[in-house]
Amino acid sequence: MKYPVTRVSFATEDAALQHLYDVACRKCLNNLQMFGDDQVLVEGGGYEKIWLETQPMGGEMYAKHNMTAAMNNQLLFIRTQREDGRLAGSIQCHADGWVEPQFNKFQGFCFPWPALNMYYWAEEDRAYLDELATALEKFDAYLWRTRDSDGDGCLESFCVYDTGEDNALRYGDAPNYCTTDAPPEGSSVVPMASMDIMSFSYAARDTLAEISRIRGDGQENRWRAAAQEVAAALKEHLWDEARGACFDKDKHGYAMPTLTHNNLRCMYWGSFSQEMADRFVHEHLLNPEEFWTALPLPSVAANDPLFRNAPENNWSGQCEGLTYQRTILALERYGYEKLVTALGKKLLAAVMEAGCVFTQQFDPFTGEPSRVSSITKEPMAPGSDDPFQDSYGPTLLAVLEYIAHIWGVTMSMGEVWFSLGSGRPYSYEQVWGERVYRIESDGHTARVLVNGRETHVSPCGVRLVTDREGHLLKTVEIE
Repeated sequence: MKYPVTRVSFATEDAALQHLYDVACRKCLNNLQMFGDDQVLVEGGGYEKIWLETQPMGGEMYAKHNMTAAMNNQLLFIRTQREDGRLAGSIQCHADGWVEPQFNKFQGFCFPWPALNMYYWAEEDRAYLDELATALEKFDAYLWRTRDSDGDGCLESFCVYDTGEDNALRYGDAPNYCTTDAPPEGSSVVPMASMDIMSFSYAARDTLAEISRIRGDGQENRWRAAAQEVAAALKEHLWDEARGACFDKDKHGYAMPTLTHNNLRCMYWGSFSQEMADRFVHEHLLNPEEFWTALPLPSVAANDPLFRNAPENNWSGQCEGLTYQRTILALERYGYEKLVTALGKKLLAAVMEAGCVFTQQFDPFTGEPSRVSSITKEPMAPGSDDPFQDSYGPTLLAVLEYIAHIWGVTMSMGEVWFSLGSGRPYSYEQVWGERVYRIESDGHTARVLVNGRETHVSPCGVRLVTDREGHLLKTVEIE
């Protein structure tokens, strides 16, 4: 299929912000690769595959610039799905051109929502929508067939890389990989009753409900009820009412007390109720002793016994670019647009202060990037000839996406979002096929134009949500 051409231009009188934007756009080009005949956007920063935890989401964010790679980041996972429903956790292109789907971990599931949003970016390609629906239904059935080994109605993680928490101390002696559909033997932790894996199912079912609404196939209510069953089971099994957060359980059924950012992941997938999200945000996310550190969003609460400020690839503490990337949707789902603006500005400042180096992790107390080898992902040794990590895709795309959600244009499920952030004068233009969406702002008041026609004038600090023609649907405060 021929996709609409997309293009972004952003010009601001804030010289540091302009430089950050320009460098991020340029370094994203480093992550475009050919997997056989298909152009994709790899994770980058030394990670040369596409992973289910990052690249469907990353591809969707990059649709503003390159529709071909954005769609292929969805389609390669759909079209390499196993007959039994399992999706590849990663896909690698070898030197000889062989494109290998790898089924030795789940590696997250940032797939259903971005894959559905690509339906709108692709101008509502119905054949693609049908492919996506089949893939999600088969994967959800696979989860319930294989990942509830004790039959208690709570899905399980079998290995560290099922949830992409590399080197996380809370996984204890669990293996990194699991190639079977049965839980590994000999671990004291796994199979772990998992808020992530439960949320995989919720996200699949919730997205299937939306697909059913679009198709008008009469199955919307069934899928919404099925999604709510998973949400109710998640709360029943893993939510701690006293602590206001979810906690996974080990193989013996004991709650694992480590307070993790994975609660934000649940919000990304939408599996929390509004009340659960509100409690996690107000009691934990905004707590400076836990997650609202100098640079917010450590992987583990900063005051938790298992927190480690480890600079290497380690999900036991430091702030991850991938968490910043996921947190945009996590917070916007629950009405925390102002927090997205606050977090975005903190991340942008940290990357600018670092000289526009885009690393995987940041020190939560200083905001400094963790400079590691792009080859080993370990701290740089004195005199090492290894290149240090840069062009890490989730951090690059998070930076570009926060700019779009504060001072730019983005598209969400058929809506067009004009985010009119305050500050120095700027312009932002999104080309999507024959449509051109533009913001011109003096930093206090902004004009919105659709195909050169002024449609709105508004004070800054708000987001105007419109249809594709620019008709106003609602206004949301973002500052």
